[in-house]
Amino acid sequence: MSPLSAQDQFAHAALDPSAGAPDGLAAWNGSSVEQRFGVYRNNVVVSLVDALAAKFPVVQDLVGEAFFRDMARVYVMQQPPCSPRLADYGAGFAEFIEDFTPAAGVPCLPDVARLEALRLRAYHAADATPLDAHDFANVGAERLFDSRVALHASAGILTSRYAVVSVWAAHQGLGDLARVDQFAPEDALVARPDLDVVTTRLAAGCAVFLRALQDGATIGEAAARASTGEPSFDPAAAFGLLLSARIAIALHC
Repeated sequence: MSPLSAQDQFAHAALDPSAGAPDGLAAWNGSSVEQRFGVYRNNVVVSLVDALAAKFPVVQDLVGEAFFRDMARVYVMQQPPCSPRLADYGAGFAEFIEDFTPAAGVPCLPDVARLEALRLRAYHAADATPLDAHDFANVGAERLFDSRVALHASAGILTSRYAVVSVWAAHQGLGDLARVDQFAPEDALVARPDLDVVTTRLAAGCAVFLRALQDGATIGEAAARASTGEPSFDPAAAFGLLLSARIAIALHC
């Protein structure tokens, strides 16, 4: 194995206390390099933990600040940033939580993290002008089912075994967490058609329908896939969702 470059050595030491201070450092006033670099290391870790807390506020609420910060610190040590953009950090946090044994007592936690990650992604997605009812009407009913729909770049879909939307909403003051059955499966649509990110609980089959559209299926094909997996799927309601959620941005006939 080739030796680490000075930059790589510095980055490694900034997150690993056992590595000590990197070579070549000196303190201008003759104080302890190890001690001063230890302060710097702590500031790096704290800033990354703070960034995760800002991105996953409901996850932190569910487990408490102290537990969250301890969990996040382990994540920072195991998965340091690989991009200079702090907004990109935390992409693997939900998967980390799934394997973090102390968090097993809150089984919905990884999916809540996924929902919050989708909201952050939606916030930073490119803007686009949604279609309205007139755009669909102009296609004509006979051609509509054979048309393909391009969805807004912000649109993200989550399928969960847990009540992720209800749990998230309760932490926004939109419900009583004590009344939420966390083991009731819920699917979510996250999108930002305008200025605000919107989280919507999806009816049965709608997640399959929307994913099929994202994969390039026609409206008719997407409806057929959703109906196959969910007998109670309502094609009219799913089509209405495209309009009400304002996530359709182009029609290809």
